[in-house]
Amino acid sequence: MASAFAGLSGRTSQTNRILVVDDEQAIRELNTRWLTRAGYQVDAVVDGVAAWDALQQNNYDLMITDNTMPRMTGTALVEKVRAAGMQMPVIMASGTFQKQVPAGDARLPTLNLLPKPYRDAELVTMVKKVLACTGPGYVELN
Repeated sequence: MASAFAGLSGRTSQTNRILVVDDEQAIRELNTRWLTRAGYQVDAVVDGVAAWDALQQNNYDLMITDNTMPRMTGTALVEKVRAAGMQMPVIMASGTFQKQVPAGDARLPTLNLLPKPYRDAELVTMVKKVLACTGPGYVELN
C-alpha cells in the first residue's frame, strides 16, 4: 500500500488536524490509517453528534464526513457547522449524498464531494488539494 502514497508528499504536517466522521467502524479505521500515514493528525468519531462535541473541544483544519449516519447526518452536521460560523473546509465522503441533496442546495454551498467507494490515494489527494486552497471558505473540486 506504500505505493499509493508515492508522489503525495505535498503540504502535510502534524499541524494539519483532521476530523473523520463515519458510523462505519471499518471506514473510520481505514481513513484514520491512510491519513496518519500521509502525515496528518486524525481524530475519528462515530456520527454527527460526536463530531459536534469534538468540534467544540478541538480545532480542526478539515472535516471528512459521511452523510448517512444515525443521530445526525453529515448534511445536518455541515449545516450546524456553517450556522456556527465555522469556516473549516469539509469533504463529504458518501455513496448516498448526491441522491439525498440536490446539486447547488443553498443549505450546503459548495461541498467537496468524494463518492464512496474510494481508494487511499484518492482520499489523500483530495485532502491535500483542499488543504492547499487559500482564502476563506472552501472550494468545489468536482
